[in-house]
Amino acid sequence: QVQLVGSGGGLVQAGGSLRLSCAASGRTFSTYYMGWFRQAPGKEREFVAAISRSGVSTYYVDSVKGRFTCSRDNAKNTVYLQMNSLKPEDTAVYYCAAGAAWGSSPLPTRKYDYWGQGTQVTVSS
Repeated sequence: QVQLVGSGGGLVQAGGSLRLSCAASGRTFSTYYMGWFRQAPGKEREFVAAISRSGVSTYYVDSVKGRFTCSRDNAKNTVYLQMNSLKPEDTAVYYCAAGAAWGSSPLPTRKYDYWGQGTQVTVSS
């Protein structure tokens, strides 16, 4: 199975940027599509972005389109979330996740088999 370790979170001013990384173990990383979710205090876990196995296809929630970019490097078993033009409402714990079958939508949490531990992103105004 796959173990995921997320990193790259921190404190940044509004308008700034952060790049989150998620390193995966094992030889089968490229067989999974990867997703990013976030959870703010008092709120439910929210889908943010996903990327296909090859990295050709990406999917973003409307609130981050044009600001966030999801990418992956299968040779390094790593997926990234580049976050630009950050807003205070982006503040949350960000989780990476791996799923076996994207299907018609990567949004449902039930489609993901493995989850990282989460990394805190705080955006100050």
